[in-house]
Order: sequence, then C-alpha cells, then structure tokens
Amino acid sequence: MKQVEVSTVDLRKIEGDGNIICPKCGAVISPDDVSEEVYTVIDVKENEDGLMEEMTIQCQKCASEIRLIGFLDLKESW
Repeated sequence: MKQVEVSTVDLRKIEGDGNIICPKCGAVISPDDVSEEVYTVIDVKENEDGLMEEMTIQCQKCASEIRLIGFLDLKESW
C-alpha cells in the first residue's frame, strides 16, 4: 500500500484572499469553492470546545492531501 504524503499549510501565513496553492500541482484552492471540483474535505479535527483546529483536504487534480492548520488563531483575529 502506497503511503500518501501530506503537506501542511499554516493559514496564518496565507496572504491575500485566502486561496491556497496545492504544494504538489499548483492548483488554486479557494475557501469559497463548495463545489468539490478542486478539493474535497477528508477530515476535520475540533478541540474540546467544538472549535475547528485543523482540516485535511484532498486536491482533486493530483490527489495529494493537504493539512490546514491555524484556524483557532485566525478566529481570534476577527
């Protein structure tokens, strides 16, 4: 069984409109895209208060997995 390489993207380091670039193929992943044409959500981890800590998505273009972190710090800065 082939092990999947998971890239980590810290959302606190993203500038601009919040788009993420797939580290493997360069696909633009927009947080506003709910069509699941470019990515799909694989897993969501929440803390004990039910707040999202991280999310793992899969790029639909190259099948790589991307772990998104930094949600709690972003929420505090709103």
